[in-house]
This record gives sequence, structure tokens and C-alpha cells, in this order.
Amino acid sequence: MSSPAPSRPRPRPSADPVPRRGGDTHRRRPGRPHLLALLFFAAYTALSVTKHLQLRSTGYDLGIFEQAVRAYAELRAPVSELKGAGYNLLGDHFHPILATLAPLYRLFPTPLTLLTAQAALVALSVVPVTRLAIRTTTPRLGTAIGIAYGLSWGLQKAVAFDFHEVAFAVPLLAFCLESLALRRWRTAAAWTLPLVLVKEDLPLTVTAIGFYILLSGRRRLGTAVLAYGVLSGLLIVLVVIPAFNPDGHYDYLHTATQAAGDPLTRLLLPPQKLGTLLALLAPTAFLALRSPLILLALPTLAWRFWSTNPAYWGLDHHYSAVLMPIVLLAFADALGRLDRPGLVTRAVAVSVTASLLALPFLPLRDLAGPAWRPSPWADAAREVMAAVPDGAEIAAVNRLAPQLTSRARVYQFPQALDSGTKPEWLLISDPARGGPPDFPWESPRLREIPSSGYRLAMERSGIQLYRLADR
Repeated sequence: MSSPAPSRPRPRPSADPVPRRGGDTHRRRPGRPHLLALLFFAAYTALSVTKHLQLRSTGYDLGIFEQAVRAYAELRAPVSELKGAGYNLLGDHFHPILATLAPLYRLFPTPLTLLTAQAALVALSVVPVTRLAIRTTTPRLGTAIGIAYGLSWGLQKAVAFDFHEVAFAVPLLAFCLESLALRRWRTAAAWTLPLVLVKEDLPLTVTAIGFYILLSGRRRLGTAVLAYGVLSGLLIVLVVIPAFNPDGHYDYLHTATQAAGDPLTRLLLPPQKLGTLLALLAPTAFLALRSPLILLALPTLAWRFWSTNPAYWGLDHHYSAVLMPIVLLAFADALGRLDRPGLVTRAVAVSVTASLLALPFLPLRDLAGPAWRPSPWADAAREVMAAVPDGAEIAAVNRLAPQLTSRARVYQFPQALDSGTKPEWLLISDPARGGPPDFPWESPRLREIPSSGYRLAMERSGIQLYRLADR
């Protein structure tokens, strides 16, 4: 009796479940995503740095974050005088990841260090987005998606609005979702670990990622990531932040627990919220909805829309930055699931066209001219601020505060006067005398300065420096 023929080994399932329309072309051109990231890094840096140099940055929030990073660089607690005398920022938001900037700031103690680091972090996220898009489409279409991502309104507005800790979350989420799309579960889980150190709302996203991994069949790993997100979130919001907060609680919790009608109305109205959803999905021709990755945007959208703070509902500031990698990676993943190349091409064309049409209304448009125009107050402001000694205690208006936080102890005007803190110096802008525009809470208090014991020490173009009369 003849022995049975040896069975052939079964082919192993592909570790790459994402269709590669471009075959292995993307492997021959590994530099495309990195070159694109480098170009956006240059654009983001130019935008934010010129804005600061032209006195268009603010103490809230660039000055606040510089004070925190400066404190870390000096091995101190992240206290920000702009938030209040002795105010530990870990009692406001949980962002210990800022400490990673301390060595760089130690070498280059300037707010430009924070702005450049933010530009680098946001630009780095272009790499995984473009890489996955090339994998699921073609090198040319994938590069186009990377361009649409880099030009996306959420990233532009984040880069233009000073500095924020969420810049760290953008590349972390981008690399994590790329790994999820490729079913590299352990790698994706590893990318979630530092997310909870960025801001206290991100454990919600980590929890959702854990649930995603669990539903994808990796039950033990998914449960571990889910538990990590839930437990870290509860610990941060209920224990850590209250421990550092001067009032012993998390200040923003009331916006989530405050009653405001039925839940569906609260989540979807006013129409501004629906406008935000439209702005997120329309540039993907709504195809991002075909990918399960889009579900990971729900935690961020939920807490923002549930909040009673209108600032969270719209398109402004930095709040949508973390949504951009989720939406565009979901778009790239969805294109890989389509079996109609013509539709893929048209969808990418819609995405790029939408980004280009929106560009005249977004911050990067300033690089075409306005960003480089010298501020009429810059020279005068620098002359006045040069009279402030290093290490001085000074209360400054919001627009001038971040110009001094690298070398002085800066408080916010007029809050410093109300709190009883009486710094030796005051730096203010008086628009009535030709100074730069101020904020609504500043002008009404200018007339009180002489009666508070300060005398004018120097003035140029409406920018005034006062000093306590008994000094």
C-alpha cells in the first residue's frame, strides 16, 4: 500500500488586508509621504512663526503653554501665572506630555520652539495618511489625498491658533489608525498608550479603539486597551485633575453634566453642529462613512456636541484637529474597499477640489502675502519690551503676553489687578493712542491704572509700559 502524498502547506493569510491598487509601486517611492510632510512642516512653521513675530499670537494660549514648558525645563511644576498666581496647569487640563518638549526648550527658550514643534507634530501625521492612501489607491491618488489632508481645515485652524497640546494627539492617532486599517493590532494598541497623557478627553477615544480591536476578534488585547482607556479617564478626571485644581474639582465637568433638554436635540442642535459634520464628511464625498474607522470620531464629536459651551460646536480653533486624521484615514480605507476605480478617482478629485476651494478662506492663504507684511506695531512693541528687565514680574495684555513669557514672570492684565497680585510692571496697548487692537475685557480697565499706583515709564505707538510708583 503506497503511502499518502504529503499534503501541501496551506498558504498563510495575507497580513495586509487592504487592497493595493497601485501594486508595489508605493514601495519604490517611499519618499513621497515624507516629502509631503516636509513641505507641510515648512508651511505650518512659516504660518505660525510669522504670526507670532507680527504680534498676532496671544497669551491665551501660547503664553500659557510656554510658561508650562518653561517650568518643566527648569524642573518645576507646570505653573502658569497667566492662569493665576501659582496655578498648576495639571489642575486645568491633563497634558503631562508637554514635558517632552522641555529638553528642546532648554536649548531654545523661546515660544518659537513650541510653534515649530507643533508644526512638526502635525506635519508628521501626513506620513501615515499618505502612506495608507497610496496603499489603497495608487501613488498619484494617494499623494493627492495626502495633500487634501495637509490642507484640511481642522489642521490649518489648529496651527494658526497659537499652540495646543492636541498637536501631540494628531500623529499618535494617525499612526494608530493606519495600524488598525492594516490589522496590526499590537502596534495600534501601542500607539494608544501615550494618548492618555495628551488631554483628559482622549481616554474616550482610547476606549473606542479598544472596543474596535475587540470587535475585530482580538478580544484579550481589545479588552485591555478598553480597560486602559476607561480606568485612565476616570483616574484623570476624578482624582488627578482635582488634586491639582485650586478648587478641588475638574472645572469643565459641569458642561457635560448640566441638563439641557432631550439628548437627541442636545447632540444635534443648533444647526452649527450639523454644519461641522458636513464640513468633516463632504471633502471625502461622504465615502469615509463606508469605513468602520469613522466610528472612532464619535467620542470627540459626542463630548463636543454634548457640551453646553458653544465654542466646541463649530469649526474654529483647535478642537477639530484630532478628527482630521480619523476622517481622512477612514476615507483612504474606504477607497480600498471599493471595486470601482472610476469612483475612486472621482472621489479623490472631490477631496482635492474641496480643499483647494476652501483654501482662500483658511489660514494658509496668508502665506501668499499677508503673513509677510510687517506689523505696524512690531518695532514699537519690541522697543518698549526691551525696557523690561529679565526676570521681572509684569502684567501684560493678551496680545503682548507671549512676547515676554520666555524671560519674565507674566500675569494677565487686568486679572492680576483684580486678584491682588501687584506686579512691578504693566504692559498694555491703548488703541485710542494708536496701539494694536485689544480684547473687550482690557480697554475698560485702562483708566484705572494711574489710581492703582502705576506711573507711565515708556510709550511708543500706543504701547505703554507702566511701573509701580514706589519702585
